[in-house]
Order: sequence, then C-alpha cells, then structure tokens
Amino acid sequence: MKQSSEQAADFGPPPSLVQEAIALAQAGDYTAAEARMVEVLTARPDDLLAWITLAGIRGRAGDVKGEFGAIEEALAVDPYYVPGLLLKGNWYEGQGNVTLAASMYRYALRVTPDEPYWPEQLKAELTHAKRYVGNHAAGLSRHLGDRLASLRAELDGGDAERWDEAISIRAGLTEPYLSNSNQLYIPRLPAIPFFEREQFPFLAEFERHTDAIRDELVHALAEREDGFAPYIAYRPGEPVNQWAHLNHSSDWNAFHLYKGGKPVEENLASCPRTRALIESQPLCTLSGLCPNVFFSALKPHTRIPPHHGESNARVIGHLPLIVPPDCGIRVGFETREWQPGRALVFDDTLEHEAWNDSDELRVVMIFDLWNPLLSERDRRLASALAEGTRGFGGS
Repeated sequence: MKQSSEQAADFGPPPSLVQEAIALAQAGDYTAAEARMVEVLTARPDDLLAWITLAGIRGRAGDVKGEFGAIEEALAVDPYYVPGLLLKGNWYEGQGNVTLAASMYRYALRVTPDEPYWPEQLKAELTHAKRYVGNHAAGLSRHLGDRLASLRAELDGGDAERWDEAISIRAGLTEPYLSNSNQLYIPRLPAIPFFEREQFPFLAEFERHTDAIRDELVHALAEREDGFAPYIAYRPGEPVNQWAHLNHSSDWNAFHLYKGGKPVEENLASCPRTRALIESQPLCTLSGLCPNVFFSALKPHTRIPPHHGESNARVIGHLPLIVPPDCGIRVGFETREWQPGRALVFDDTLEHEAWNDSDELRVVMIFDLWNPLLSERDRRLASALAEGTRGFGGS
C-alpha cells in the first residue's frame, strides 16, 4: 500500500542515514556527512537529535556559524531541549563569551530535574555546566565586590551586609530571601534579617539579668529535667517534612514558660525572676500564637534545618545563656554567632537555620517581640486579625 507524503514524513528516513552521516564525519568527509543529515532533516524537520547531530558535524568541520545555526534550529523546535541548551552554552564557551555561556548553562540547569535525577547520558555535561555557572558567579561576585569596595567602606554593619547580599544575588550566588509566614502575614513590611538593637531599648534589661536567668535555667535543668520536652513533636499521620530527624527528639529540647500565648504555670513557678522580667516587657501578643517564651536547648552536633516562622508581625528575640564555640544562626543571607548575655533580634519568617557543632550543650532564651515597624494601631489590627481567625469556624 502506498503511503501519503504526510505518513512518510512521520516515519522519516531509515536510521541508517544518520549512522552513515556519523561514519562519514568520523572519516573526515564532512561535506557528504552534512548532505546525509540535510536529507534526514528534509524528511523530519522537527527531529531534535538530527539537528544536534548536524551541529556536531559542522562543528568538527570548523563551520562555527553553521554549527550555531543548527543548534538554534533545534531550540526553535523546543526551547527547553536540554542537550541543545547545553550545546549552545558550550558553543558560547568555545567563543570565549563567558557571560552568555554561563547564562545558557544556568538556563539548562533551571529546566533540568534536580541533580539526583539527572539523565545518565547528560551527567557529565550538566556537571560541567554547574561548575561553570558557579565559577562565573564567584568571579562576578569578586569583581563587583572590588568595584563597590570604596563605597562599602563608608557603610556600617547592617547597610554593608545589605549590599553584600545585593552583590551575591546579582552574581547568582544566592536567590533573594523573602518573608514567608506560615500563618499571619502583614503585607509591605520589609524583610530584615537582623534588627538593630537600638530599636529595642528594653533588651538591656534582659541582658542585665542574664546571670539570674541562667541560674534559674540551671536549677530547672537539675530539678525539673522533665519540664524539657522535644521542641518538634508532630502527631502520628502529620507530615514532618524537614523535621523528620528532630521529630520527638531530645536533640532539640524546650522548657516553655509561655506557649502559644498561654503561660505554663508549672514551669514559670520554677523561674520567678525570669517570670517577673518577662511580664514587665512588651512581648508580642497574637491570639493562639504569641507570646512564646522558652529555653531552647540544642545538644552537641545538632542542626536545626532551614525553615520559616509563623508571622512577620512578630520578631524573635534571643538571649544567649550557654554558648560553646562553633554555634551559630543564619537568617536569610546573614550569619551570626551568639555571644552570652548579648541579645539579638531577627525576622524568623525569612529562611533561617541554627547549629551546634560543639561537644557541649547550647541554650538560649527565646521570646516573641512586636515587629518594631508596626505602629500601635498596626499591632491592634494584627491582634484583631489573629483573634478573628481563631474565632472563625470553631478554630
């Protein structure tokens, strides 16, 4: 039975034409090899592999312009064709165009599955692309750092870190860290990793009582160790996500003084001086959410994975009490090491993580404060929003 021309095009020429073209190219007869591939593509103009094969033949023949044209034809058929994107990046790299090569490699990596799922036949090319993109980003970051160095020297710590992050984002080393509230989100608040101490003048009162608070903590550890419980405690059947290794684990324990806005009377009774101090300070109050006040105990060689907090209406205060070396916290782009008796405040709706890489216990007191960028009226509105949410549908 005779086939229509459309049916013939669907089936295309026999694979032997492609194999013959490759054999001719390997023998150095690039003109004949190209002719065979043109015949293939006349029958199957959307054959991606054929376009890439033609590009390879032209590249071996030294036809740089023709090679690029064949790559472009493949990407015109499918702009997300990863082998074509990688080959285009490689073409730019061969021409010494570092920026366009990195851009094309970056795009190829963006449309490729995560590294554990890379196709075996593309692993070497994707590994090269990843390395090339990383080297380009590091080089651009150094270049921009040098260009901005004199201006950066005029800035204080917070502003300097802001522009360090701008350089990192522009170079492609990091993505912007955005506020992500698990519950109550207040729009149009800037995402500030660590706040200036001057915005919380009452922190000095916490710091002055560091020794007294630490003494009550040590007493609680000695007398009421049962008061400490795993901070992460999902019920059976709940998705634990990144918390699997800490779920119901004593590696990260908490001794709660206030939890979800409610006092834990038995624990507060063990810490009367700490309680008096807490109740004299302007803690954040959101129905069902805040305040939370607790001693956070992180065992040696334990890491708290990256995560986001509940609301950007609040910010988190830390009063470091027991801090061995090799402990730290990252909030967004910025990293800090705790200093005993010196409080710090951060926005926990930015991705953050913490670690204790030492051989000793690390303990900080954690407490909820109002975001200092909210007015008194904003705070009342946030409280009403939280309370109204809790009162809806029996929640």
